[in-house]
Amino acid sequence: MKKNFILALLVILVAVASCSFTNKSFGNDDKDKLLLDLITYVLERGHYEPKEVNDKFSSNVFDDFIDIVDPTKRYFLKSDIREFEKYRFMIDDEIRNTDIEFFNTVYQRLMLRMDEAKEIYKEVLSKPFDYTVDETIEIDYSEQDFASNKNELKERWRKQLKYNTLNVFDNKIDNRISELDQASNEKAETVLAFNQIPSAVDKAATEEEAREVTKNTLDEFFDFVDDLERKDWFVQYLNTIVEEFDPHTFYFAPEEKEKFDIGMSGKFEGIGARLQKKPEGAKIVEIISGGPVWRDQSLEVGDEILKVGQKGEEPIDIVGMRLDDAIKLIKGPKGTVVELTVRKVDGTIETVSITRDVVELEESYAKSATIEAGNQKYGLIDLPKFYVDFEDYTERNAATDVAKELERLKEAGAEGIILDLRDNGGGSLKTVVEMAGLFIKDGPIVQVRSSGQRKEVHEDKDERIQWDGPLVILVNELSASASEILAAAMQDYKRAVIIGSKQTFGKGTVQNVIPLDGIVRGNQHGDLGAIKLTTQKFYRINGGSTQLEGVKSDIVVPDRYSYIDLGERDQQNPLGWDKITPADYKAWDGYIDLDEAVKNSKDRMSKNEQIKLIEENAKWLKEQQDENLISLKYDSYVSKEQEAKKRSERFKSLKDYDSKLSFGSLQYETELFTQDSVLREKRNRWHKDLARDIYVEEAVNVLKDLHKNNIKKKENDELASVKG
Repeated sequence: MKKNFILALLVILVAVASCSFTNKSFGNDDKDKLLLDLITYVLERGHYEPKEVNDKFSSNVFDDFIDIVDPTKRYFLKSDIREFEKYRFMIDDEIRNTDIEFFNTVYQRLMLRMDEAKEIYKEVLSKPFDYTVDETIEIDYSEQDFASNKNELKERWRKQLKYNTLNVFDNKIDNRISELDQASNEKAETVLAFNQIPSAVDKAATEEEAREVTKNTLDEFFDFVDDLERKDWFVQYLNTIVEEFDPHTFYFAPEEKEKFDIGMSGKFEGIGARLQKKPEGAKIVEIISGGPVWRDQSLEVGDEILKVGQKGEEPIDIVGMRLDDAIKLIKGPKGTVVELTVRKVDGTIETVSITRDVVELEESYAKSATIEAGNQKYGLIDLPKFYVDFEDYTERNAATDVAKELERLKEAGAEGIILDLRDNGGGSLKTVVEMAGLFIKDGPIVQVRSSGQRKEVHEDKDERIQWDGPLVILVNELSASASEILAAAMQDYKRAVIIGSKQTFGKGTVQNVIPLDGIVRGNQHGDLGAIKLTTQKFYRINGGSTQLEGVKSDIVVPDRYSYIDLGERDQQNPLGWDKITPADYKAWDGYIDLDEAVKNSKDRMSKNEQIKLIEENAKWLKEQQDENLISLKYDSYVSKEQEAKKRSERFKSLKDYDSKLSFGSLQYETELFTQDSVLREKRNRWHKDLARDIYVEEAVNVLKDLHKNNIKKKENDELASVKG
């Protein structure tokens, strides 16, 4: 259905676009203006709920773009903003006329102000800070106005840099005192005042070191900024316009589209190493298990790539090159060879040949664990996202992987399954429909409606049931989109118990990725990227939308996000909530009393001291987040930090919790461990984390209750059959 929708949308767009866009002559900035014209055209005709591009829209774009490029108000002056104000109600006209004067004006001024900022931070950090002065900094930048003049702007930078350096200074003082304690075998009293710092600690030298750390951090930041090109800033501007429609509509520049595809499929073609830009070259910071570099064993973490050559060609020096550009040279099709000139960790220079291959990002995929609880065994499947390869759906995807894990857990003797969707931001609609079908005989899974069209019901038509036993689904505030579809369907069928946050994220919209190249006939500008466009809303089979409201857990348990604004309702420009008619479905009859299992769990949770401590911690984290006025006087700062440390000590026991459950890997994984020690270590760490996870422990308790209910039901069914 999704493919057909995209095809229909493209046909409509191409029919007009091929005429509309090939006859325009833009003069300078051709590609930028073409993109603006093309994207706004697609938005107005393809978006689920298109907005009127008027003066109000223009004003919103104005404010949002200024906020994106200068969120801390440390670049522009009030006079700059006054100069920009003439565009506040003109951007809608510029969009209609394919003009980008507002962007050009802001961009040019930003580059000027950033160059000035480089001089400011270097000058400020060349002089010592006085930490005995009683002054504060407000870190809620949204409440501040822009600086009136350059002196005020410099003062703003001074306070910000002093704040950044104060934390480094305090840590270094603590380290120096600890070193003195170790040397004298004594435990010194906690230092709460500047004049209490021992004379053996050179405060001036420590303060200078702290400023140097801050300077290096700023140097790296501006080095990154210098790597950005005008086109990168223009993409930010385009997305400011795009995101006025809703928070999930997004323009992908060509490079970002490739990253999106990698994220959705969990794989790419390359050498299998993660890189970080360094002045000396591209440093290897991680080697991906199973990839070419991992198999070849000729490179290691810490090695620096200096030159990149394609087989038989002259190598290209990448020192000082943008990291994205260097990665383009290193990546390439499966089977091709790349030759890397590398400075090894020991300082020697080598040339290493690597044959590129498909690299799978193991952390993107479903993984499972067995759970031993007394004489009972359960299974847990962790699903980070609903991944799929859009180019070839027959390749690895979330639904087929979960089906395999279910089968393996059944063979291992699991009596109940936990499906962990916490932090799962969603993914493919097709995979979630197929996955839901693993747990029911057949029937509707989700309803989808396009703008102005009748609803479509997506159904599981396969009568096979992969897992008919007890099922618990774990969610939190970051479970979104496809996660919410699955949780909602299982809840409506009464097929599973949902344990987690008060509600999930609340993203009830569907996006389709539309490549822009195919819309323009006679395109002379190369790859134009793609737009992720909100084209539909999905609804539960009971008729309600998950938009804004999310899925309400059957058993609500607090977590660290409980009091922090995270959901769709806290995003800019979200679509509204509504409902449609329910689909025709029949509730699951596998459990004799699901409500009893929920009631038992709520009773346990209400008495659980660990849960009470988690909620207290969540409230404290919210207090910390809301603290916006920070003292820059050492005595006051340290006193506040010590107070926070004392309170945080109370919550350290959260990490020491032991559920007494035993977690293990399935046989196929344990066989892999003999070849992959990194994978073994990852699984060991994961199992330790699961053993400390009270939500998993409670999910096991619920599975026990559901299992008992299943036994009762079978006994009742057998008794009724005998009587019959």
